[in-house]
Amino acid sequence: MQPGIILQTDRLRLRRFTTGDAAFIVALLNSPGWLRFIGDRGVHNEADALRYLGNGPFKSYAERGFGLSLVETKEGTAAGMCGILVRDTMDYPDIGFAFLPEHAGKGYGYEIASTTLRHARSAWGLTTIDAITLPDNTASIRLLERLRMHRIGTSTSPAGEELLLYRSSHTIES
Repeated sequence: MQPGIILQTDRLRLRRFTTGDAAFIVALLNSPGWLRFIGDRGVHNEADALRYLGNGPFKSYAERGFGLSLVETKEGTAAGMCGILVRDTMDYPDIGFAFLPEHAGKGYGYEIASTTLRHARSAWGLTTIDAITLPDNTASIRLLERLRMHRIGTSTSPAGEELLLYRSSHTIES
């Protein structure tokens, strides 16, 4: 595998972000789905994107060896992000994912998230992985259920919003 590539599927690669991904970060973090379901992270230009990468994915790679990473097609088109996060507000690491609108509805979410969960267990030894989503994010809820994650309750975001809390503590099947 090429440097930075974490895993591959039939159609996709998951690779660590680089500073060269700043324009993509601006586009993704300002897409309608991101703003509606994740929220405005104040990333409006490439300088903001580099700060986001430095304080988020790059810091997580350095401290934990994993974090949010770029999802790209085998042809090299950036489609979204997926990865495992560790948050101070959660008991277990959680999986996060987001895709540009033009890459939604192609099965990329399940393809990369299921592979990421398997990899997190085998490579990083993570046996319990959570996920959070807003109650009206039906696409994420469907994906989490397809991943065989189970709703175990609710959580509250730092902004005070109610979030649905899902958990997976089993092997993900293909």
